[in-house]
Amino acid sequence: MTIFDAVLLGLLQALGEFLPISSSAHLVLLPYLRGQQYQGLAFDVMLHVATLLAVLLYFWKDWYQLIKDGLTRPLSDEGRTIWYLALGTVPAGLAGVLLGSWAETTFRNPLMIAVCLMVFAVILWAADRKASSQTGTLLSLKTVLLIGCAQALAIMPGVSRSGVTITAALLLGLSRASSARVSFLLSAPVIGGAAVLELKNLSWAEINAPFIWGFVSAFLGALLVIGWLMKYIKTHSFNVFVVYRLLLGLFIIGFYFWK
Repeated sequence: MTIFDAVLLGLLQALGEFLPISSSAHLVLLPYLRGQQYQGLAFDVMLHVATLLAVLLYFWKDWYQLIKDGLTRPLSDEGRTIWYLALGTVPAGLAGVLLGSWAETTFRNPLMIAVCLMVFAVILWAADRKASSQTGTLLSLKTVLLIGCAQALAIMPGVSRSGVTITAALLLGLSRASSARVSFLLSAPVIGGAAVLELKNLSWAEINAPFIWGFVSAFLGALLVIGWLMKYIKTHSFNVFVVYRLLLGLFIIGFYFWK
């Protein structure tokens, strides 16, 4: 892998992790479309670690307040939120443990990725149609658990972790901004858990110049993407991402049968 390839993958991870377009799908598809060998799950996980650090840094005030409230007044509405978020990550964790081997093999089929991109794009469009009237911000245990269950579906490339959690949040009555926020907050424990599991398989020999450049590009790119998206959805819908996913899905299907 060249430094250029690593930086390109890092930027794709930054875009795909927080925009509802599926980072895992792009990380799988790029080498496939270019006729290159897949870069490996360890590299992908470390790109996820970079975006994890970005979301922790961007929302550090939120995390500080959530943890503080959870420890000092755990029975209040604010104090319960951090514990709700912790429970909300359980479904995705179970999916990773039970279906992890499929995530590296069966789920990486290009046609399956294309179908996931398109199907969940339509569902996001349907959820987003009602978002203009949504003003909800309160997170209940039921809401977070349902969003967490939706997040578990993102083990399939093409579903999009941010896309499916934002979709679920919108359907449950949260506003666009609140949906994006809870999606980003829920991502941190899941990405962190996946990284811990994969780190044991990482050797020092794999940490080379492309590895580092990919990490840096994913981290800096993620900070920019999060900031842009949080501003964008204040006045725009998610339709542009719906259209992109549909077009990408059609392109993948066409490329698959044409080649």
